[in-house]
Amino acid sequence: MTITPKISISNGNLVVHGKTILKGVPDDIILTPASSGGLAGGSFVGASAADSKCLHVFPMGTLEGLRFMCCFRFKLWWMTQRMGKCGKDVPLETQFMIVESKDSTADGEPDDAPTIYTVFLPLLEGQFRAVLQGNEKNELEICMESGDTAVQTRQGLHLVYVHAGTNPYEVVNQAVKAVEKHMQTFRHREKKRLPSFVDWFGWCTWDAFYTDVTAEGVEEGLKSLSKGGAPPRFLIIDDGWQQIGNEIIKDENCVVQEGAQFANRLTGIKENAKFQNKKNSEDNDLVPGLKHVVDEAKQRHNVKNVYVWHALAGYWGGVKPAADGMEHYDTALAYPVQSPGVLGNQPDVVMDSLSVHGLGLVHPKKVFNFYNELHAYLASCGVDGVKVDVQNIIETLGSGHGGRVSLTRAYHQALEASIGRNFPDNGCISCMCHNTDGIYSSKQTAVVRASDDFYPRDPASHTIHISSVAYNSLFLGEFMQPDWDMFHSLHPAADYHAAARAIGGCPIYVSDKPGNHNFELLRKLVLPDGSVLRARLPGRPTRDCLFIDPARDGTSLLKVWNVNKCSGVVGVFNCQGAGWCRVEKKTRIHDTTPGTLTGFVHASDVDSIVEVAGPDWNGEVIVYMYQSGNVVRLPKGVSLPVTLKVLEYELFHFCPLKEITSSISFTPIGLLDMYNSGGAVDQFDVQLSSNERIVHSNGEVLTEQRNLLSNTESPTVIINLKVRGCGRFGAYSSQRPSICTVDGADTNFEYDSETGLLTITLPVSQEELYRWPVQIQV
Repeated sequence: MTITPKISISNGNLVVHGKTILKGVPDDIILTPASSGGLAGGSFVGASAADSKCLHVFPMGTLEGLRFMCCFRFKLWWMTQRMGKCGKDVPLETQFMIVESKDSTADGEPDDAPTIYTVFLPLLEGQFRAVLQGNEKNELEICMESGDTAVQTRQGLHLVYVHAGTNPYEVVNQAVKAVEKHMQTFRHREKKRLPSFVDWFGWCTWDAFYTDVTAEGVEEGLKSLSKGGAPPRFLIIDDGWQQIGNEIIKDENCVVQEGAQFANRLTGIKENAKFQNKKNSEDNDLVPGLKHVVDEAKQRHNVKNVYVWHALAGYWGGVKPAADGMEHYDTALAYPVQSPGVLGNQPDVVMDSLSVHGLGLVHPKKVFNFYNELHAYLASCGVDGVKVDVQNIIETLGSGHGGRVSLTRAYHQALEASIGRNFPDNGCISCMCHNTDGIYSSKQTAVVRASDDFYPRDPASHTIHISSVAYNSLFLGEFMQPDWDMFHSLHPAADYHAAARAIGGCPIYVSDKPGNHNFELLRKLVLPDGSVLRARLPGRPTRDCLFIDPARDGTSLLKVWNVNKCSGVVGVFNCQGAGWCRVEKKTRIHDTTPGTLTGFVHASDVDSIVEVAGPDWNGEVIVYMYQSGNVVRLPKGVSLPVTLKVLEYELFHFCPLKEITSSISFTPIGLLDMYNSGGAVDQFDVQLSSNERIVHSNGEVLTEQRNLLSNTESPTVIINLKVRGCGRFGAYSSQRPSICTVDGADTNFEYDSETGLLTITLPVSQEELYRWPVQIQV
């Protein structure tokens, strides 16, 4: 019997699961099936040329008539999404691509054959990095480059990994895990230690003070938030605390003046004069100013984790060569050279400055010493981790160091070694880092900023921010936990940003100026103990949103799904009106009056709802709509409409209904006044009591147990829940409960017989992360 490969080149076409993806594949394209041992099913795409060069562009074949979504770098630092149907729609610097292929009947209607999703992952091979791009002939191209004219080759055999299947999320997951096994240079997110700060509310100094942050400002910000009932438990002291210098003399003949501040260089590893030494109140001795700030934050404001900012090169302009006390880092001036793909997208003022003034690059053989000395000092001050920014600058400095991949990997290995030595909670947030040079070189870093910044004063940025973090998370979420960035709680778009972060599975933190807070909003995110109800996965677009463009098409809403322990959640957002423009090469508003849009949601939008529900689930759900407060019992396969204006949202909590007996059904919803209501439910068990026999089902109702009760006239059902937080707790019960208890004590409850909504008020616990035992007898 002949077994046909799932991915093959047949008659000059790239065929995946029987469907043609690319036509006219050139002869110099080489397809190599992945080896066995967990990699079966995928293939590597390679190519060869006649001559050795440091940069090659290889056409792979023609892409036409198939919907795709890709993540590409629109600027050096960050990715965003692009949708299209043909090769010329594929942007420069595409680092991830997923293609949809489905059969149609003679009249153009989709047939019953399953849709196939094909993922393309351009990789690192040796000293070279590959990306995808399209050309005007609708050809999909591989661009491979070293970033060093001295590093050349004529071929690559494993430039792109191709994987396919019928579930897009599983295909992406399997593809990245297959590449992980092949490359052995990075680790999947599931294998990494997630730092503890992600489950606590935080405050970052950046948008509050920018580089004008001071010790007094840090104290003021923590005090302001805590006083209002939203106590930060993690703190990021962003750019502005370090010792820096600028040797640039203003020259009227100099081409670059704007952005010259980015050429500032680090002159020491300790804090600057704004964080001067303070007197210790106990022994009157001087202590380092940074240590004093950290001690005050932890002792006076109960902050659990303090992170500080630094650039991967030390500072924006690197480290000052031969600075006092830093001579042993062998720093030398280097001048960035950007790749053609990056230059073809958005220009950047940082690079304009550094290309003129240069960057002080620590020698790669000395960079571990630099990080270790910096981090050891920070740890001695009580700092728990670092936000490492401006990472992609290193790819532009590979000349003379073996190329961009070699230099980036050397820096990342040194960084992670130092973090592992100095910050036991794996304390690192990776930022301005959306290049595969770094992504495929990260074995330890577990948190990654998911998109370009929150820009409080740029009205074009808010809708595209939400869509970008969601689509980027489809790719980035396989490597690290995406961080959807800080925001302002007091802002016209604050509610929109807050709702997205609540269901994004990401850390939740603000950058409010002291005194500028919306505590009503913050109480929907933050519990009194400073913890947050974080969803369990990276938030990603629903399957029916993968290939539509909710930022630009004028017709589509964005839907983002996630799960909690006992329920699923879908956030729906109107993101229309703005996006990155490939003509003007910047983010801009392209529709000043985007319309009101209508879409539909259903339980299957939560891709893993079946796993959450457990066995014997009949597909029926209770839907809690956060904005409206409505509770609906929804049969299997039925959808609900949603209508939104731009910058509006709704959160749909899908709670799988447990049919406990023929007349009793129940499901917990969660804290009704929190954005991520279902995140409060930590445990859901059912006890069936009949004729003094009790069966524990741990939330899974077995058929045998229902049969046991069939001969009993009036069984007693006892629901045991563990719930975190305080305020209005809601659940659905098909019958009015007889008794409700919280922490073993009877409690009042309200029951709406029309909707089945049961409501109990939970008190504020004096214990952090306390899970209230709630018992409901029906």
